Amino acid sequence: MKRLVFTSQNPRALNSELIINSTSKGVELAVLEEGKLVELHRDPGETAYRVGDIYLGRVRKVMPNLNAGFIDVGYERDAFLHHSDLGVKYKTLQKWTKLVITGKQPVSKIDKFKLEKDIEKKGKMQDYVSSSQLVLVQVAKEPIGSKGPRLTADVTLPGRFLVLVPFSDKVNLSSKLRNEKEKKRLKSLINSIRPPGFGIIVRTVAEGKKSADLHSDLSDLMKRWDEMYKGLKRAKPGKRILGELNKTSTVLRDALRPECEQIRINNEKLADEVKTYLGSIGSSKVNMVKFVKDKDLFNTLSVHRQIKATFGTKVTLKNGAYLIIEQTEAMFVIDVNSGGRKKGATSQEENALITNLECVDEIARLLRLRDIGGIIAIDFIDMAKRENNKKLTEAMRTAMKKDKAKHNIAPPSKFGVMELTRQRVRDVADVKTRDKCPSCNGTGNIQAAILVTDSIEASIKYLAKGEGHKMMSLLLHPILEAYLTKGEIHIMLKGIWGSSLRTNWEKKYGIEIAIESNSSVEILEFHVFDSKGKELSN
Repeated sequence: MKRLVFTSQNPRALNSELIINSTSKGVELAVLEEGKLVELHRDPGETAYRVGDIYLGRVRKVMPNLNAGFIDVGYERDAFLHHSDLGVKYKTLQKWTKLVITGKQPVSKIDKFKLEKDIEKKGKMQDYVSSSQLVLVQVAKEPIGSKGPRLTADVTLPGRFLVLVPFSDKVNLSSKLRNEKEKKRLKSLINSIRPPGFGIIVRTVAEGKKSADLHSDLSDLMKRWDEMYKGLKRAKPGKRILGELNKTSTVLRDALRPECEQIRINNEKLADEVKTYLGSIGSSKVNMVKFVKDKDLFNTLSVHRQIKATFGTKVTLKNGAYLIIEQTEAMFVIDVNSGGRKKGATSQEENALITNLECVDEIARLLRLRDIGGIIAIDFIDMAKRENNKKLTEAMRTAMKKDKAKHNIAPPSKFGVMELTRQRVRDVADVKTRDKCPSCNGTGNIQAAILVTDSIEASIKYLAKGEGHKMMSLLLHPILEAYLTKGEIHIMLKGIWGSSLRTNWEKKYGIEIAIESNSSVEILEFHVFDSKGKELSN
């Protein structure tokens, strides 16, 4: 099997590119900036409890001491709803929900719907929520670890450029929009097309967009509102009423930036779906979508290598400095180490400043990539001068500007520890950075490597003789690939000496065997595919 090598006429690293890698286990998405991995997403397929999913939940228990309640939305653990997440229009939304369920709200339009009085922001949960009550809720944070989903009753529908807010008449603009002239244009435009009964939040990516693009996005959101209304009419407690977009579409909507220069996808059907989606939202990126015939783009483009290099406990920088990242029950702790004196540094203070500043960008990238959240303590190398600590704080704030997650940064303490908080909405990615022992497969019991080749041969024999396949390919770890393909191996296997195992199998069973290696596969793991790339079971 031929390995694909990507070349570019432009030697400069791409400013930003999106890699969509379709595998048998789901879809992996990577955002690269200047060739560096900055975001990693995984879409296992049709899963529930994504951020944005809307459910009809049933209140299981109200906890006055927490000012919150636990809601049954069909998850194995009850979801959590705090009073602060009810939203000021909670009573109005509850009234509308009840009327829809009982069939007394005949249309989805809400322009003439009578609004209830806003709830108090500092009120008590038990004043508005009671056990067994049905509530319309939206997933605000995906299940993390042993915790159920975090919910909000302040239901909104996000689009590419706009967010639809029911039972409101306000138009709010993203705080990241700075141009006053553009802000006035957008506010005037949205006010002219805003449907009665709905408020609008204008997202940052709406900047510079034409009226037709914004109108199209709003029309799509109104269709989703109609879809939610119809779903609610026949809804059952604990069931999803309206699902968010799949992870691929969500990343395209939220993570795709104007500076993105290329989107590579290794699945032709998925590439067509991405083009269709981008076309539907009026994106100019449609022509940047490239289908690449490759079983594992992450392996070919060394994304797997970057993942393993950045998800471990120790992360080494090119300048020799390194970070130690540890997770405790209460927080994440990052220790900065210089790895030696920097060239040009004339004192310990200067050496510490250079090292600390060099590590800032990498720390900001890792927080975003690994979606590290909660309380984070960064133990920078101690610096005595106040102005150097100020430089470090400003550098950290600048580096974190690209991070969409809400965060707060405190200056270094007198011990050189910088504290920050960062919001996260998904579980920390489970990435294996260590290979299993090739002898015992991580069990502690020694397994003869020769048994793996026996298993591979048994599969090949069955598929060739029993199923009639004439061509097939193997996906293996590079070490096992070398073991099967090198000529003149000096072991004896069932009386055969000399030539490679692959050659012997091809002659023995009258087939052609292509071999592809992938460092993300376990050393003694193997997969068999037919000539069309479909994985075969034995």
